[in-house]
Amino acid sequence: MSIDTGAMAYDEALADRLREQVADLAPHATEKKMFGGLAFLVGGNMAVAASGEGGVMLRCAPAETSRLMDELGAEPMVMRGRTMHGWLRVDDERLLDDEALARWVRVGVDYAASLPSKG
Repeated sequence: MSIDTGAMAYDEALADRLREQVADLAPHATEKKMFGGLAFLVGGNMAVAASGEGGVMLRCAPAETSRLMDELGAEPMVMRGRTMHGWLRVDDERLLDDEALARWVRVGVDYAASLPSKG
């Protein structure tokens, strides 16, 4: 008997695309399974992740959250019912081509790289 926990595995093809994009921008980035997906960390700070709920989630400067949502069509990241400023969610439809994905990866990598390194 299997039990459906409601969790969805992250998209491996999207994770591969993210891996390529991140490697171009941050060759020393690391990968870690977290939040039900596969995250890419720069200096120990999460930059972008293939989400277990589909699409990607990424970090951005908190002051840029609203602008990025308005201009590029992201949604706020909501964790446990709480909107997280500085975290965005981008659905699969906005990531169909590599150029679109690269814009989001750059936002996440640039912000993560601006933070103090975690070890």
